[in-house]
Amino acid sequence: MARHLDPATRDALVERVRFYRDLGLSEFYRRPVDEALLAAETAEGAPEERAATQLAEVQSAKSQAALSLEDQPISARKPFPAPPQIAAGVPAGDRAAALKMIREEIGDCTRCALHKGRNKLVFADGDPNARLMFVGEGPGADEDAQGLPFVGRAGQLLNNMIAAMGLKREEVYIANVVKCRPPGNRTPEPEEANTCSPFLFRQIDVVRPQVLVALGATAATYLLGHRQPLAGLRGRVHAFRGMQLIVTYHPAYLLRDPRQKKEAWADLQMAMKELGLKKAASTAGPE
Repeated sequence: MARHLDPATRDALVERVRFYRDLGLSEFYRRPVDEALLAAETAEGAPEERAATQLAEVQSAKSQAALSLEDQPISARKPFPAPPQIAAGVPAGDRAAALKMIREEIGDCTRCALHKGRNKLVFADGDPNARLMFVGEGPGADEDAQGLPFVGRAGQLLNNMIAAMGLKREEVYIANVVKCRPPGNRTPEPEEANTCSPFLFRQIDVVRPQVLVALGATAATYLLGHRQPLAGLRGRVHAFRGMQLIVTYHPAYLLRDPRQKKEAWADLQMAMKELGLKKAASTAGPE
């Protein structure tokens, strides 16, 4: 009979694979992550030979991610639908009402499968007349509970990032690609993101920020309409719907790899330059 891993070792291995899955790196495994190792969460134990193979796959993924996990190639999928035409501008005094109308149109949404596990729909937060807007991937557990974007640990870091730019959270606008939490915080499926993103584009057209910051590969992918490693998108300003778009790391990723905070700070400084914001006395960036 095959031997089994002890519970502590098995749990550590499961957590490591979940870490890569949450970053969207299932393509590095001979089998999808969900099928390969996460089943061990409910199984009594995995045979040691299988666990050794899985551990080797994890180590192989780590070696291929030497520069940055978010910089790895993104697997090709079906083409993206064309983005909606840019809507007519909304006067500053009418933007709050226009955003409220979009929220009312979304309603108690059941347009995709994500609604089945939803606690609260997460629409957005911030100033309808913001010059700076952040777009993330989707709500997590804290956001799903409170109905607001970026209120968990990643949200605390985003608040620090905003403060380091010399702004307050109340002065920016924050939204996500999808408005319901994906199960287990997984990456949204294309059908889910493509169903929800038209509402995001309408929010963007209403707020009409001067600078839009895409937080992570998923946000950049669905905003720009094509897949490209994050390394190829960062470090430059993209023209986007009459505004400037800058791509940086998602705060949740920075919590896992704090070494990339310096790179993220460089991205935020590009946004500050576009906005005409003065650099802070300290150049260390957010902590």
